[in-house]
Amino acid sequence: MDGEGLLVSCIYYGNIGGRATERLLETYGREGSFLLRDSETVQGAYCLCVRKTPFVHTYRLQHSTAGWSVQLAAGNGMSFMSLETLIESYSRGLATDVSLAPLTHPLDKTQLGDLGHAESVYMEM
Repeated sequence: MDGEGLLVSCIYYGNIGGRATERLLETYGREGSFLLRDSETVQGAYCLCVRKTPFVHTYRLQHSTAGWSVQLAAGNGMSFMSLETLIESYSRGLATDVSLAPLTHPLDKTQLGDLGHAESVYMEM
């Protein structure tokens, strides 16, 4: 997360699992809420998770020599120099190479209160 801006630091939840992510977005989010977490399967990759009823959609973000991109079945999407730029570009509709669920409401962990307790409850389930 070095070199990333305020948006990424506020929505980055670290090493939480898929179920915990879904519960966070269902409990505290709304349509278009999104967060960033570590990928459970690919070292060094991140997952951008977006609530779009009735599901939480997950997109893997991977780094290459060209920069950060959304990983697709047929390769990678557009590349960006930082995660912050990638997320801002897709949330503003500037990047249209991938059809992502709308990124309208960052799930800012600093606004959730006692998240430490919430995470431990979700991790036990």
